[in-house]
Amino acid sequence: MIATKYIFFAIFSTLMNLLAQFLTFSLLDYSFIIYIAILNGTVAGLVVKYFLDKYYIFQINISKLSNKNTFIPYVFTSIFTTIIFWFTELWFVSYVDIIHTEYVGAIVGLSIGYTLKYFLDKHFVFNE
Repeated sequence: MIATKYIFFAIFSTLMNLLAQFLTFSLLDYSFIIYIAILNGTVAGLVVKYFLDKYYIFQINISKLSNKNTFIPYVFTSIFTTIIFWFTELWFVSYVDIIHTEYVGAIVGLSIGYTLKYFLDKHFVFNE
């Protein structure tokens, strides 16, 4: 059941990331828009995924651990997986010539990152 929830929440967070990127692409027109879009998507996905993981995957009660005790380590484990996500999306943008390549790259990168993130969070963040 945990795996099903985690996959659903990873998909939901991926959709939030893609939505933030889509809105960035739609609203802005800069020469380096891909970097702004990736950053916006990362922040949107991070916040959503943190609360879903904390309360529904690892079932951390509010009274047990405050957000400051878990959010900062969560961000640190996110750095590694975010690098994978960013690298993968930028690689797709640079080397794969298909329609909406930035979104395909984001989906591939986030899938790899969220899989690794589960194990990192289980051992380093939400390990009461």
